[in-house]
Parts: sequence; C-alpha cells; structure tokens
Amino acid sequence: MKKLLTACAWALSAGTVCVAGEVPENLIRIGTDRTDLILRIGDDDRVRQAYLGPKLENAADLEHFAESGGGTEAYVTYGMEDYFEPAVRVLHADGNPSLLLTYKNSTQSRNDSVQTTEIVLEDEKYPFEVRLFYEAYLRENVIRMWTEIEHGEKKPVTLYNYASSMLHFGKDAYWMTEFSGDWAHEVNMDEQRLTFGKKIVDTKLGSRANLHVSPFFLLGLDAPAAENTGEVVIGTLGWTGNFRFTFEVDNANNLRLISGINPSGSEYRLPGGEVFRTPDFIFTYGTEGTGAASRDFHDWARRYRLKDGMGDRMTLLNNWEATYFDFDQAKLEKIIADAAGLGVDMFLLDDGWFGNKYPRSSDNAGLGDWDETKTKLPGGIGALTDAAEREGVKFGLWIEPEMVNPKSELYEKHKEWVIHLPNRDEYLYRNQMVLDLSNPEVQDYVFGVVDGLLTRYPGIAYFKWDCNSPITNIYSPYLGTGKQANLYVDYVRGLYKVLDRIAAKYPTLPMMLCSGGGGRTDYEGLKYFTEFWASDNTDPVERIFIQWGYSYLFPAKATAAHVTSWGKQSLKFRTDVAMTGKLGFDIRVDELSAPEKEFARQAVATYGRLKPVILDGDQYRLVSPYSGEHSSLMYVDKERGKAAVFVFNRNPRYSEPLRNVRLRGLDPQKVYSVKEINLMPGTKSGLAADGQRYSGDYLMKVGLPLFSGAHLTSTVVELTAE
Repeated sequence: MKKLLTACAWALSAGTVCVAGEVPENLIRIGTDRTDLILRIGDDDRVRQAYLGPKLENAADLEHFAESGGGTEAYVTYGMEDYFEPAVRVLHADGNPSLLLTYKNSTQSRNDSVQTTEIVLEDEKYPFEVRLFYEAYLRENVIRMWTEIEHGEKKPVTLYNYASSMLHFGKDAYWMTEFSGDWAHEVNMDEQRLTFGKKIVDTKLGSRANLHVSPFFLLGLDAPAAENTGEVVIGTLGWTGNFRFTFEVDNANNLRLISGINPSGSEYRLPGGEVFRTPDFIFTYGTEGTGAASRDFHDWARRYRLKDGMGDRMTLLNNWEATYFDFDQAKLEKIIADAAGLGVDMFLLDDGWFGNKYPRSSDNAGLGDWDETKTKLPGGIGALTDAAEREGVKFGLWIEPEMVNPKSELYEKHKEWVIHLPNRDEYLYRNQMVLDLSNPEVQDYVFGVVDGLLTRYPGIAYFKWDCNSPITNIYSPYLGTGKQANLYVDYVRGLYKVLDRIAAKYPTLPMMLCSGGGGRTDYEGLKYFTEFWASDNTDPVERIFIQWGYSYLFPAKATAAHVTSWGKQSLKFRTDVAMTGKLGFDIRVDELSAPEKEFARQAVATYGRLKPVILDGDQYRLVSPYSGEHSSLMYVDKERGKAAVFVFNRNPRYSEPLRNVRLRGLDPQKVYSVKEINLMPGTKSGLAADGQRYSGDYLMKVGLPLFSGAHLTSTVVELTAE
C-alpha cells in the first residue's frame, strides 16, 4: 500500500516506530499483544472490517484476508445500499442526505507500547472527510476508537448520526449485559440474549452520563459472559453526557455495535473547516472471560486514563451524614479532630458551607454563591484549613459549580447564564437549575469558582465536585435560535474546557467526581478526577452489589466507598465492604464505642498497609453476590506475594451447605501463610485456616472454608508468600 508506506516513512522521521510490518497492502492491521482487528480496503476503495478476534500468530495467514472479499464497512454511511443502522448520517446544504466514503490514506505509528492508526475516508462528490482513529494499548489489551468529521462545504452540514465507533461480529449467539438502575440503586446487572432486531441503551440527561443506565456493557460471544472462560467484550463510552449504544442483529445473525453520543435532540450544525471530534469508545476483547477483561481495563485505566492513576489515594472523614446542613465552625473543628483520631488522611467538608443573602441551610438555596456563610463559619474556610493543619490532616471541600438555585444572588444577577426556556415555567430538579457551559462567560465563571477558592485558601487539598441535576428546561440563551440542537454536545465540551484549565493550573489537585451518586462514571470525566462517588446508597449490603458492578470497568482505587450509618450492620461489616474500594468514613465518630473506635483506627492502618494490593493489584471476583447469599473477591499484588481476600455473608438459609472458596491469581509454586485480619478488638479468628500454610496450587484448586451461616458477617484474610 503506497500511501501507508509513505506514512510509515514519515512516522520514522518523526521519531516513532512504524508498525506496518509485513501486512498485505490492502490490509490495515490494528492490534494488541492478544487481539487483532483487521480492516480490508476493497477493490471499490471502501474499508471493511475483515476480522476481530484473538491475535493471529502467523503473519502469512493475513494473505487470506487480503484475498477475500467479505466483511462489512468499518463506518457505514446513510443513504446508500445498507439497510441497517448507519454510523454516520448527514444532510448537506443542498439537501442531499447521502455519503459514500472511500479510502484516501492512512498512517500508523507506535510509541512505546501504544499503536496509533488513522484512516482517512473521503466522499468523491463532496469535500467531506471522516477520519477513523484506533489507539491500541499492546500490553493492556485495550483499543480506543474515535472519529473526526470535517468538511469544506460553503454552508453548514447537519450531522444527524456521528458514531465514535462501529464494530461487527459474526457469531452464533450474543448476550449483552447492561448496568441499569436509579438514584441510590446503580449498576444492577441485567443480561439478555440479542436476537434479530435492535437493542438500544441510551440516556438523555445532558449534564451526566447515567441515571437509569450506565455508559458501559458486557458482551458474551457464542455464550453468556462468564467470569473465567469464553469470548467477551467489555466496552464503554468516554463522554460525560448523553450516550447511545446500538446493538443490531441482522437477517444473517451478524451483530453490529455502534457507540457514540446520543444524537437525539442533537442534530449538530457543523460549519465548514471545523472539526467535530467524537468521544472515545474504549473496549477490550478477550477469550478468558470477564475477569481477565476487567483486569485489562483496570491496568489500562491506572496507567493511561485515571488522574494520577499510578499514585496514592487519601482516606478521609466526611461530615455529611454526621451533620447534613446543620453545623458551625466549632462542630466542624471537632470532626476534624475526630479525623485525626481515626488516622485518616483528610477531612472533607460537604454541602452547606456557602451563601449569605441566601444561606445554604437546605438544598433549595445558595447554589452559585460560593462565599462562606458568615453566621456558620465566622473564620471562613481559612480557619478550617488551619484547624486541619494543626491536627495533621488534609482539608477537602464540596462544590457544585455547574449548578444554581433560583434563590441565589448569581441567579438574580445572571439569569442569562442559566439553561432555561424563555416562554415556559421553570422545572427544577432538586430545587436547582444548570448553568449554560456552552457559554464562554459561564466557563470562565465556573473555573473562577475553583481558582478563587484555591487562591484564597491554598490549604484546600481536594475537591468533591458534584452535579446533581440533569439538564432541564433545555434552551441556551447563548446559542440563540439557530444552534439549539448543539447544546447537549457543547455543554459537555464546555465542561471539559473548564476541567482542562483546572488541570493545567493545578495538575496535582486530587478531586472526586460525583453526580447525585454515580451519575458520572465515564472514562473521559475521570481524566480529570482521581476517583468517583459510586452511589449515594452506602448501605453495605447494597454496596456489595453496586461495587461489584462497577468492578467490571473500574479499579478499586477509582471507586470511593465510605463507612456510614446506613443499614445499621456492624461496624466491621460496613468497614470490610468499604475496604474493597477507596476507603472513607462518613459517620458520627463520637457515637462509636471505645472498641469500635479502636477497630476503625486499626482498619485504617491495615488499609494503608494493603493499598499496594487493593488499589494497584489484580482483582479477582470469586463468588458473585448474584449467585446467592454469599460473595467473595480478592486482590493480588503484581508480584503475587501478597493477597487480600474479602468474604461476605448476607442472609444465608439455615443449615445451608457452605462450599470452599477457591482463590485465583496466586503463584502455584509459592507457599502462603493465612491470617484473618480486621478483627474486632478482643476477638480471635474462628477460621480453621487461620495461621496455616498452603501452596498457591492448593488454594486455587481446593480453596478454603471461608463462608459462614451467620447473617451480615464478613471475613478478611491476608495471604503472604513465604
């Protein structure tokens, strides 16, 4: 392929490594160390997907794809001969609704262990280009896809569909798992077989990706997705707004998977010369079940996507459930001292600290007025950061800068900054409305909230950034009548512009991403945040399921999990559940008994010691909570020298048979000592295995008797290789 070879020569001169290899000239090979995605340029110059599957070891076999004429277009257009869902649909200014995209050129390069491929497609009748990008992470076995759309027409072109990606599968059967739910009831796993027709998973929330369904999925090929066996795909869209996954099975039982921004209400007017970049679709394909695929995703996220993904995470004490809106400076200083007593790294001040004309004494006032309430905090935030410094803990602060209450000075001064319909009554969600981030003035204001606080109070070490309301009253005073359909897209882009500015000025600032619980759990938002708030539901029984669901895509260090008073289970049970994520506390420390305080202090110290295992190790889901009243998962460090096993018993039946828990991820040749940890003070382990030594081979093939018939109990076991 002459153009590809020319591109490789350019790549070499630029200091990157060309990876075209011995690929036939009409093929483009995209792949990781374990997966191949092969595209074929046909005699008609249209680009088709020829193969997606396990890595082909014999390069000579690629000739078979070069010689065949099969496959489906890699980016199907609307208006030609295809009768199923397209990846792209446009309307030219002259009224023509069609595109016919053919191969123009491609480039491919490699930098370290990342292979980047760009394929340029063009329409011979119109000055219209689509550029397909594939970034393959060789070690992590993850592929990231996105698209750029650009035209040179004299008048704007309307984009009706503009997918980030299109993938094709030819299997006997397909099973898709979606993660659905509601506020405080996130990521419930629901698996269904895909048959002829179309299944759409989407949201229309505007300012957040999910409320009733999450922006990620599992796909089982030929069989339902299993933990340790079988062909699976795990995919997600990196977009903090409306998304859509389309799964369409055709008359030949082929599946096309289309991912991208939800185009509903977003017919985007694109001027000539402007580039429309779609969000990233990120996926992994594997043949060893969802467990291995999840570990690939976790490794990729830590190394390439999470803010400070390879760094540490702070434990914290939050005041929200201890005080709600009812606090003053003295009460907060007492809680700061409690944080130091627990041994956590930080105190986090939640909602309720701001507003003067309209004090934030409930959720119906104050949003938008980001100065301290003088009657509550006469010494201001500065007095609290000073108190935290005296106690030896960091200070974090809750903000919700994208939102406004009608009862606020900001609303009174700048109603034109608020998304609202000009001729209808306002609909409030949680008594608030959304600021118009498509407006550059609003972007400056939101950045100024963060910048102003950090400038005045450099002792602030952390933000919890919330976003409780979807976009309602959908109309932008800034965009005017001609571009209202651009609002959903331009809002999210405006948010990213703000976050880019914050990251540039405060590159090491850790932040938690929150949105009425788990409303923003996407990998584009997490470029700017060290962790996300998984759910406002902190009942540990519910959190077992919620954190289990998130674990398919997100490593433990990304998933904030707090010990609270929800559920009224034992402090040990609540803490053990929270320790499977990024640990925090949100409790009345003064209401704990002396043994409970001692247990909490010891648990914080134990968690700190096991951070390299839990936060940076490999996760293995051993027994699913969906399979019965028991569940278990474990973490193993990368050297397979240390492991932590978590076991939970919810409400087992009387005399229920209790099977061994077979462990995974250990070195079969090593011998491990077993020790139960996280015990309440004054208690001893009742495990028969406590203090015993076993080979990794035995632990993985035979397992240990770790489950109990006792209700709402938990066990944590530490394994140490000798």
